[in-house]
Amino acid sequence: MVEVFFNSARRRERKRIWHQHVVPYKNNWAVRREGNKRITSKHRLQNTAINKAKKLASKYKADVIIHREDGTIRDRINFD
Repeated sequence: MVEVFFNSARRRERKRIWHQHVVPYKNNWAVRREGNKRITSKHRLQNTAINKAKKLASKYKADVIIHREDGTIRDRINFD
């Protein structure tokens, strides 16, 4: 019983990953947090999505990973 408690406590200690990805989404652009399936926000322009991702990443001291239309990584901005 004690072991179960300590194991569950360790799981809660894991930090969330807050890296923000700017990805193509249905002929538009989206911001999605790393590890999430759902998107955070949708934008018509990639530049608008990048600005939103920068705000989120700077808040959580994370990275912004910018993707091209084909899905490959174009750039990475570090807010550490």
